[in-house]
Amino acid sequence: MVQPRRIDGARSFARGGAGSLVAIGNFDGVHAGHRAVLARATETARDKGLALVVLTFHPHPSEVLGRGGLPVLTPLERKVELLCRLSPELQVVVEPFTMELAGTSPREFAEELLARDLGARVVVVGQNFRFGKSRAGELHMLEELGKGLGFEARAEALAGDEGGTFSSSRIRACIAEGDLDEARRLLGRPHALSGVVVRGDGRGRTIGVPTANLDGVVEALPPHGVYACLVDRLDAGRGATRLATGVANIGNRPTFAAGFSVEVHLHDFDADLYGARLRVHLVSRLRPEMKFSGVEELVTRIRADIESARHATAREVPDPGALGAWS
Repeated sequence: MVQPRRIDGARSFARGGAGSLVAIGNFDGVHAGHRAVLARATETARDKGLALVVLTFHPHPSEVLGRGGLPVLTPLERKVELLCRLSPELQVVVEPFTMELAGTSPREFAEELLARDLGARVVVVGQNFRFGKSRAGELHMLEELGKGLGFEARAEALAGDEGGTFSSSRIRACIAEGDLDEARRLLGRPHALSGVVVRGDGRGRTIGVPTANLDGVVEALPPHGVYACLVDRLDAGRGATRLATGVANIGNRPTFAAGFSVEVHLHDFDADLYGARLRVHLVSRLRPEMKFSGVEELVTRIRADIESARHATAREVPDPGALGAWS
């Protein structure tokens, strides 16, 4: 029987006889630092004949504990998708983070979740990993618990460069500053926004530039402005399908005081997308948000934006690992 790649809850994990290597983390963005850690974990798991397991928690613990959440780089489904691309044998265990789990002692966490449910023989964590009630557990405690429970615990440092450690917070800062090139370098792909197409005010179609308005975008947003982009359609059970290149507008649409929106015009595409879920990969920033004197000036600038976006995306090619999507 083929094991599912995503497993909801550690108790649903089918333990193998040899045990597993468990890499624990949030892995938001599945960026260059995460990929380096998981490449080493993959080698270790293969050398030792262990199942390769990534353990992540959802919702993020900070949300459940009332500390507020940061905008994400990759929603859960996208994160699982990107993790599974890294290795054909990797499985992702998504453990529901609840107040009950937050209240478990470090020993219970290690004994029940890691040793009993996941059959851990090696546990890989970040250098600042904390676990158990009130975050009382740290690496040394995990190492000591592991000795009695049959697993080795080790901390892995994230890779970095002259700009610092590769981290999700560093990438969020790049996006907030509008530095999409640097964010792309660290992520290994363009930063993307995703949402469901809903009906807007219809103004785009009346001026000859129809747009798809996205609702429910949870990813980190760049500064308001106009962006060249690549657009995929997401279908449950089928994955992502490449649609077109395009131009996205993020902001308050000040010319008409129309309020905040994330909307995208797809080049050479004219099909009904209402209700569809799209993923919009932001390639480059074309200009900041601007207020125009009226419809004529706005349309003139939109036409120029469309040509600029065509030029900016002309050399973009789909990622072979995306299986028919852009990235």
